[in-house]
Amino acid sequence: MTATLFTNARLIDPEAQTDAPGSLLVRDGVIEGIDAEAPEDATVIDCNGRALAPGIIDWGVKIGEPGERHKESFRSAGLAAAAGGVTTIVARPDTLPPIDTPESLEFVTRRAGDAAVNIRHMASLTKARGGREMVEIGFLTDAGAVAFTDGVRQVADTRLLSRCMTYARGLGALIVGHPQDAGLSRGAAATSGKFASIYGIPAVSPMAEVIGLDRDLSLVAMTGCRWHADQITTAQSLPALRRARDAGLDVTAGISIHHLTLNEYDVGDYRTFFRFTPPLRSEDDRLAMVEAVADGVIDVIASFHTPQDEESKRLPFEAAAPGAVGLQTLLPAAMRLYHGGGLSLPQLWRAMSLNPAKRLGLPGGRLSAGAPADLVLFDPDAPFVLDRFTLLSKSKNTPFDGARMEGRVIGTWVAGRRVFGGVA
Repeated sequence: MTATLFTNARLIDPEAQTDAPGSLLVRDGVIEGIDAEAPEDATVIDCNGRALAPGIIDWGVKIGEPGERHKESFRSAGLAAAAGGVTTIVARPDTLPPIDTPESLEFVTRRAGDAAVNIRHMASLTKARGGREMVEIGFLTDAGAVAFTDGVRQVADTRLLSRCMTYARGLGALIVGHPQDAGLSRGAAATSGKFASIYGIPAVSPMAEVIGLDRDLSLVAMTGCRWHADQITTAQSLPALRRARDAGLDVTAGISIHHLTLNEYDVGDYRTFFRFTPPLRSEDDRLAMVEAVADGVIDVIASFHTPQDEESKRLPFEAAAPGAVGLQTLLPAAMRLYHGGGLSLPQLWRAMSLNPAKRLGLPGGRLSAGAPADLVLFDPDAPFVLDRFTLLSKSKNTPFDGARMEGRVIGTWVAGRRVFGGVA
């Protein structure tokens, strides 16, 4: 039996919502308890007052296998995740070809086995993400799919989506939606308003999100399925989300760290690393989203890691591929919210670790006894200037290149085994 005692730690407990000094005992890859008595032969790690928290569970990560391994492989994604304090990746199915059969899911599960961190997979909701035919939800669930989504593609056929939801309800499967009206959003690269008009960027009204959300929530009410909105980004969507919760619907929602820390004006000079789907919103919307996370209306914060090669980004803004890498920048970007006073560390870890684990039925996200020893030790105050070429992802498309940031990962452990960092 092997035991490790983390002493002199600042323990971030998202379940108890506490941020307090203490020690943590880990034995055989499992947390034994806070301030528990350690055996004499335990390995002692002095945290020197730094923060020790459950490893981040990053829900909605794009990995390039199969089809786009030059953008990101399971190995490179695992290394980047470990360096960013992410101990579990929940991967998207928008690969080439998509993950829409038990065979393709088993393939990526095998390929992911050598990664430095845990990797779980979502599967497509419709075959080839085409929105025309439902996948075999039961077989894919048996093969290990943790949720079903067509990613940023909306299922325009309302009857088909209602059938998918009805079938998923019977199996207890979780459907992840991308609430945007497909017609209004087509071709848009910015949020409509004065800024987009001045810059001449094709834009979409935030109402596209409200319309898409209203439709999907109506179908959830009709079918009774479990449903999660991958990204809620505008204040106008929040009343519908609150009404759904008050009505007892099994609904949760997430947001990307980029929509919590950036706004539409960051697109200045047509910088394509700031091109996202949905597009960046107004500062008022950003502040409303931070408040919604604090209040628990929005449950999950994720990186929505989307690696793109240089060729797909060095294009006119509206033609550039959307998305940014985020596995290694999620934690320091989240520290902007902490240092800005918008969210406490326990609130951040509730959204980045505990809530994803609870919603997906995963064992991590906790510091309680019996939880896996998936941990991150970090200094929330350590300053640095981000150089995108130091990122371990194969792709380097980050909006934070050259930015002054705070929050450095000291060490990452998966099931008690150190996967990043040296001596604390």
